[in-house]
Amino acid sequence: MKLPSVIKRFVTRPPKVAVIRLHGVIGSAGRFSRGLSDQSLAPVIERAFASGPVAVALSINSPGGSPVQSSLIAGRIRRLADQNNVPVVAFVEDAAASGGYWLACAADEIYGDPASIVGSIGVIHASFGLQDLIARHGVQRRVHATGDNKAFLDPFQPEDPAQVNRLYDLLAQLQGVFTDHVRTRRGARLDEAHEPLFDGRVWTAARATELGIIDGIAAMRPELERRFGKDLSIREYAPRKGLLSRFGGGGTAGAALAAGMIDAAEERVMWSRFGL
Repeated sequence: MKLPSVIKRFVTRPPKVAVIRLHGVIGSAGRFSRGLSDQSLAPVIERAFASGPVAVALSINSPGGSPVQSSLIAGRIRRLADQNNVPVVAFVEDAAASGGYWLACAADEIYGDPASIVGSIGVIHASFGLQDLIARHGVQRRVHATGDNKAFLDPFQPEDPAQVNRLYDLLAQLQGVFTDHVRTRRGARLDEAHEPLFDGRVWTAARATELGIIDGIAAMRPELERRFGKDLSIREYAPRKGLLSRFGGGGTAGAALAAGMIDAAEERVMWSRFGL
């Protein structure tokens, strides 16, 4: 017997897609407090996959950050996707660069806006050399350590070539982990014959599609409707803000404000690397 359309609307539930928002700089708890960490995102990701979706969409807008947190978050997404047999599709907004692209590769497919910036598959270390500054002001740096490398690349001491070489070795190892992750997730889709893919450069979505860095250009809602129908239900999942954070941190409002300003400045620097 064919149900009337009015009754059918109540009996048949529309397909549900869970959207996980991955927006901001990637960093551990206590740094980039407005950003992304495995600790803050774990319950969000768990709820999204437990909601019974036909697919999980990742809304990504990140210039990168901590390689460890990037790896932990991406690993959690993949484990739950495999356990629940749920496809994952990533949609890039302004950028999925460095650690942001690491997160995007947790998806089975990646799409971007024509103006999206993707890539920056590399590892960076930045610091300052302040030894001349403190010398001009008559400040002496006194460091006492039990190991030759406990003051590794101290910014208040002249740069040691041997320590710089060790740093490059460390960065190369981290780069290898990043590269292996991308190659494992993207596989034969990558086109390494026409352009280097792992030297830190970025691309717009069109060129990234040609190189297999992403799968195409598409906006989230239209693409999901094309796959699952116009009556689909989309529910977003993002970290909940605590009561104190909404009202300035209670008795520590000044400290919270100062930390927030530092976070904002560091985040601005990371976004500026991509002209955003």
